[in-house]
Amino acid sequence: MKTLLTGAATLALLAGAVHAESHLVSTGDKRIALSNNYAGNSWRQAMLQTYEDTAAQAVADGVVAAGDAFTTSENQATEQAAQIQNMILQGYDAIVLNAASPTALNGAVKEACDAGVVVVSFDGIVTEPCAWRIAVDFAAMGKEEVDYLATRLPDGGNLLEIRGLAGVFVDDEISKGIHEGVAEHSQFEIVGSVHGDWAQDVAQKAVAGILPSLPEVVGVVTQGGDGYGAAQAFAAAGRPTPLIVLGNRQDELKWWAEQRDANGYETLSLSIAPGVASLAFWVAQQILAGEEVPKDLTVPFLKITQDDLDAALASTPEGSVANVSYSLEDAQGVIADAK
Repeated sequence: MKTLLTGAATLALLAGAVHAESHLVSTGDKRIALSNNYAGNSWRQAMLQTYEDTAAQAVADGVVAAGDAFTTSENQATEQAAQIQNMILQGYDAIVLNAASPTALNGAVKEACDAGVVVVSFDGIVTEPCAWRIAVDFAAMGKEEVDYLATRLPDGGNLLEIRGLAGVFVDDEISKGIHEGVAEHSQFEIVGSVHGDWAQDVAQKAVAGILPSLPEVVGVVTQGGDGYGAAQAFAAAGRPTPLIVLGNRQDELKWWAEQRDANGYETLSLSIAPGVASLAFWVAQQILAGEEVPKDLTVPFLKITQDDLDAALASTPEGSVANVSYSLEDAQGVIADAK
């Protein structure tokens, strides 16, 4: 994965791809829109920024005519369905979709497909067969958290689970993987579960509310955007800091580095990169260009270890999240691998 290509490099690469693949056509008159259901945390903000940067450069280079981004005011599937219907009426050729629900938007997505609109879902994917899907294996990510805890805490103990946004595909899948990991590593028991909405402030409040009712907790399994809030809640309650799996946010990485330097604290951080939005953009562009793209594409999650911490922290802006941007070339590689 690389940083965004320069304008000249993008045009050269696109031109080369068109010459190499005679079936591809120009997309200079095509319009792509992002439909996003939620923007209330640092991951979503970084995702939107990456998409907007990618689309703006593509428009400036003449690769597409538009790459607009829209976010609903509430995380409601009905509102996002109406947004998708408006995009159909506005004549967009493709919709890049981070969905509020894997199933509740299927009707609107089918309407888009029937109108000839390409729909590429990512992160929060949809199950409608006509759409494309780009996701990491979120269940595997959840299970890896427990696998890691098993290497660090072989005697096991009590775990607190912090979930994400209720009703969203990502939340369900990560939680499923966490519970699969606990079933495999029976020395662990989940003694409490709260929803942190992938936001530090929400997570801190939720953890603070449940802590008085919990026994000793040795580890916290998370979904991203919640680790620092959990640490703050444990500190405020005067309880020992457990081993908290983090989610690549800058405040989490900074806290981790401070704890490492103060007392040797060691953990793992992992999350899907917000830059997956840029991959979804380029996949949509390639479909519009006539490329045959498999319906399901998988990308690896971004993992930060103790050895990677300093470099990751140095490259992550304050208030943001560790990220990578995907180029057109990266998208072509992901498509080729899927074939």
